[in-house]
Amino acid sequence: MTDLIVEIFRLNGDLIEAGDALVGDLGLTSARWQVLGAISLSPVALPVAHLARDMGLTRQSVQRVVDDLNATGLVRLDPNPHHSRAKLVAMTEHGLDAYEQAMARQQVWADDLAADLQVSTITAAVDLLQILRQRLTAENKTTDIE
Repeated sequence: MTDLIVEIFRLNGDLIEAGDALVGDLGLTSARWQVLGAISLSPVALPVAHLARDMGLTRQSVQRVVDDLNATGLVRLDPNPHHSRAKLVAMTEHGLDAYEQAMARQQVWADDLAADLQVSTITAAVDLLQILRQRLTAENKTTDIE
């Protein structure tokens, strides 16, 4: 299990590096791309705290990225009728365009990466990672209660 965890850490670093290279010319980093992805998955604009929760990240780390995205015109901060200080994060047209270009590139890149892999192997890996994430989430919730 420790070997698997170490390999996941290494893979995460490699994925971040590859993502940065894939979308850098679009004004994105892997972190910016990830936040744009969370925004695009939500049917409504959300405040940073909700985006962070959905992403499994801290509010502070997502706030830093949102501030960068806002400064470069990829997102805008709209008034929140439910909370005056917690603005709603919405993608701009520029942000949507960059995100769509990033996803088109990612699809080609992912297809190339998986070219000779069996679907069953990928599915088994996804299943294993989901089980481990669920166990960690449950463990963290139990630890928070104690």
